[in-house]
Parts: sequence; C-alpha cells; structure tokens
Amino acid sequence: MAPPLLTLQDIWLTISGKPLLEGAELSVSPGERLALVGRNGSGKSTLLKIAAGQVESDKGVRFFQPDATVRYLAQEPDLTGFETTLAYVEAGLGPSDPDYRARYLLEQLGLTGEENPAHLSGGEARRAAIARVLAPEPDVLLLDEPTNHLDLPVIEWLEKELKSLRSALVIISHDRRFLQTLSNATLWLDRGQTRRMDRGFGEFETWRDQVLEEEERDRHKLDRLIANEEHWVRHGVSARRKRNMGRMARLADLRGQVRDQRKVQGDVQISVADAGTSGKLVIEAETISKTYGDRAIVGSFSTRILRGDRIGVVGANGAGKTTLISMLTGALEPDTGHVRIGANVQMASLDQRRFSLKADDTLKDVLTGGGGEFVEINGERKHVIGYMKDFLFTPEQARTPVSRLSGGERGRLVLARALSLPSNLLVLDEPTNDLDLETLDLLQEMLGDYPGTVIVVSHDRDFLDRVATSIMVSEGDGLWMEYAGGYSDMVAQRGFGVGGEATKKERDKKSAAVTRPAGTNNQKKLSFKQKHALETIPGRIEEMRAKQGLLQQKLDDPDFYVKDAPGFAKATQAYGDLQKQIDKAEQEWLELEMLREELEG
Repeated sequence: MAPPLLTLQDIWLTISGKPLLEGAELSVSPGERLALVGRNGSGKSTLLKIAAGQVESDKGVRFFQPDATVRYLAQEPDLTGFETTLAYVEAGLGPSDPDYRARYLLEQLGLTGEENPAHLSGGEARRAAIARVLAPEPDVLLLDEPTNHLDLPVIEWLEKELKSLRSALVIISHDRRFLQTLSNATLWLDRGQTRRMDRGFGEFETWRDQVLEEEERDRHKLDRLIANEEHWVRHGVSARRKRNMGRMARLADLRGQVRDQRKVQGDVQISVADAGTSGKLVIEAETISKTYGDRAIVGSFSTRILRGDRIGVVGANGAGKTTLISMLTGALEPDTGHVRIGANVQMASLDQRRFSLKADDTLKDVLTGGGGEFVEINGERKHVIGYMKDFLFTPEQARTPVSRLSGGERGRLVLARALSLPSNLLVLDEPTNDLDLETLDLLQEMLGDYPGTVIVVSHDRDFLDRVATSIMVSEGDGLWMEYAGGYSDMVAQRGFGVGGEATKKERDKKSAAVTRPAGTNNQKKLSFKQKHALETIPGRIEEMRAKQGLLQQKLDDPDFYVKDAPGFAKATQAYGDLQKQIDKAEQEWLELEMLREELEG
C-alpha cells in the first residue's frame, strides 16, 4: 500500500479560549476520495486550512510527501492583485504544467479569461478559483464547499471533471449527492475529534447513528455505575471506620468522566406556523409567458398546483426560476395568459440572498418583528429565547447584530423567521444554503409533515429527491416542463440532468406536450384499470403503513441492535423499501386523481 501523501496527527487548536480540535487526525493516500463532514462550527474548514498549511495548530504534526503537490480551494477565494481571471488561474500552474489547461477550464466553466476579478459575482469568482486549483492536476485537492454559488449544470460538470482526475480529494460540502458521487471514504469531525469510515458518504448517516446509539448506551452504563458507587458511599461508608480510598478515587474518576465528557450538540427543533387549510386548488396557471427584450424567459407554460404538492424548480442561473415563481405567486404579471390563486392561500417565503436581514438588526428583532419577547407559532406564544434555542442559537446571541452572524447562522435565522409566519404555502429559495446535514434532515422532515403546499428552488439534488413530488425544469428558449417525482425521476424521464441539452426537435416535441398528467389523448373517461387502481391504491397504502408501524415498533426497541445487529439492518432496509413503495403509490394515486378531476371538469 502506498504511503499517505498528506497526514495530520493529534491536532489540537483552541480559539478564543474554546477548544475546537482535540486530537483530530487526517490521512490522505494516492487516489483517495475523502468526504470531511461535521456540523457547522465543528472545525471542518479549520482542519482543512491546517492541512493546506494556512493555519498552524497549537499541537500536532502535519506531514506531506516532499514531491507531492497540494492545492486548496477556500470558501471565499481571494482574486485581488490580478488583472484578469486568466492571469489568476495561470498563477496557480507549476513550471511543468501545460498552459492550455487554464484557458480550457475557464471556457468549460463559462468564463472567457478576460474578466476583471474585481467585478466578478460570487459564482464567477468561485468558478475562477475552481479552474485555478484544477489546472495543475495536483496530487491532493482540498476543496471547501466547492459547489457554493454554483448552478446545477456547473455542479454536474464539476463532478465529472473531478471523477476523471487522478488527484486525491478531501471535500467539505453540504451537497449530499456531490459527496455520494465522489467519495470512497468518510471522515467525521465531531466534538473536536475525528472518526474514519473507509466507505463513501452514502453510508455515513447509518454509521453515524450507530456510533451515537453506542455512545448513548455507554453513557447510560456509566450513569448506572455512578449511581451504584454513590449508594455505597452514602450507606456503606458510615458503617466502616476506615474508608476504601481506592474506591473513593474510582468514584471521583467516574464523576470526572461525566463532567469532562462533551455531550452531543443539541438538534434543531423545527416547527412551522399553520395558517389553516387552503382550498384544494392552490395555483392554476394557463399559458403564461414572460419576455424581456428579445429573450423568452417563460413561454406558454401551464400548470395546476394542488394542496399538499411539493414543487421543485430547477435550472441554470439566469434561466428564469425567480421570474416563473413570481408569476405563479402573483408577484409579477405575465405578458400573456393568467394565474388564479386558490381560496384561503397564505404565503410565507424564504429569501435566498438574505435581503430581508438588515445588518444592524439583532437576532431577537428579526424573530419578533422588531419588538416584544414572544413569537407566535400555531396560535401559541413562545418566548423568543426558547425559539432561538430550537434553531441552535444561544441566549447570549439574542442581541447579536446580523452583521456578526456566520453564513450558516444567517441561513438558520432566515429559516426560523420564515417558518414563524402563518402560512399554508411555503416558497423557499435555496433553503439548503449553508445548512449542515442534521439541520437539512430536520428541514426535510418538517416539509414532509407540513400540511400545506411547498414551492422550492434548489440546486441540491438529494434534497429535491427527498422532498419534491414534481420538478419544473427549464428546457431552454423559455420552455418549462414539469416531471413527476424528484430530481432523479426527472433525469430518468428526461434522459439527462439540468447540465445536459435537448435537441431543438426534442424541445419542440415537449412544448406540444401537457406538463402535468392529463387526458391529452382525447380520453373521455377513466379506463376500468385506472378506476380500479384509484379505488384500491389507498387500501394498499394503509396496509404498507401498518407494516411500517410494526417495523417501527421493533426498531424503537433499544436492545434490538445489540441482540440482533443483522436483523436490525434487515428491518431498517425493509422500512426504507416500504417507504419507497408508499411514495410511488401515492404519486400514482395523485396522477390518477388529477386525471379524474380533469375528465369530470
């Protein structure tokens, strides 16, 4: 086995008197693809900076092979001092690196090389920085959130480019699909220490949950042992003239273990304010269009959004996602066609760019609307400090101005504000930006339980697969199509992702098609088979949910995993398979119900 190209051993670092890293380790071998994961604020970026030689640890050893080349992509690349993007990328090349790589990569990333770095957007600066670290094809690539500010076509291109390289990779990313596609090992940074799994990120969540369950069992054992020791101290020592000093020392040691043991950080507690039930029809758009100058943004698009739908909207930057949503929600008049908003629809929106946040506003002011001590959720008043804790903010942060919050904290704050507003229609623009994996999990669960309707713009393919019931995608030239299912379902039906291209013939064919399941083939009524399915699917769903309930009871048994680990794994797999079958059946029923409504007028 080849020796590691880069290693970190026993890394310790304290920042502002608070321990951040406590014996963290990292090892990267040739060709290895390592996903570095952990909660926001756990120290992932700092550990990567130490690996890149940009930050010095308080204690520990950093070693890399003398002839190895290492390139580091920072979250916020610095392009100052360069006249053009081409000059910036070429400055990262080594003496033996081919010059053509710089211009080739810039072109692939949609840049000419002549751009002035001072005038670049966040996405353009990120693309230039990616070209700079990829151009020399280094032995080790350290990538900190490489997909930030990138649209889906560029993300999918970057995946393919990284897979084709021989470079070893260490990747920090909140994009699960990106990590699943590229990683073959996972390093989890948690409470200052690292744990390694020699399998890709796709198996991380199961592994993490098992580790935390084992920790919890060990903690309970330790608590019981302490209780037994305290009972002996209180009731046994008084009967003896001479204390067993060894046993007393053991009790002190056990108490010290509990005191020093750093508990798992709390979870985000997400709830959403309900404005009551909307009508069954939430939004209906008929042949709406929007043109700016000679450019068609939306052309003759029709859709019906029903209560409970979860609509994902995807497309390249500039495709018109915001324009489409603005027309659907009534914020922008279409040039042609019309939009009808259903009865009792009350909307709350999440602002992707955080425009609703003022730098001088405090966290408390944002959540309460500028005054008071309480937030009202579902008709109940909740103290703002308690609501802050639900989103992992400390009481001390109540008067912290927005300008001092990190990107992840701003993301959580905007989310907390949006979810506190009464609504039955949520419009979320890139809600996953800067959220860690645990918060993403809880946001997905909340959206799954939300009784209203959701429209979400996202570049996160895994998030869309877990949340969306249908996907609206830009096909180019103002053509928008809607596909049933999540992002992966859209790719299967379309034949390619957002980064691919349809031929003009394919676009013309799609533009003539109806975007939602409907009776477009002159069908007058449901067939016998369709009627039978519409009547029997709900019963099948209930049967599957009942089976899920029985499996859930088994999985809730804390001793199940200890007694029968293979059985636990099998039950977990069966539960997941049932959920996929339920989702598929629900989607089939929804399409048939929509067809029935249309045929019956």
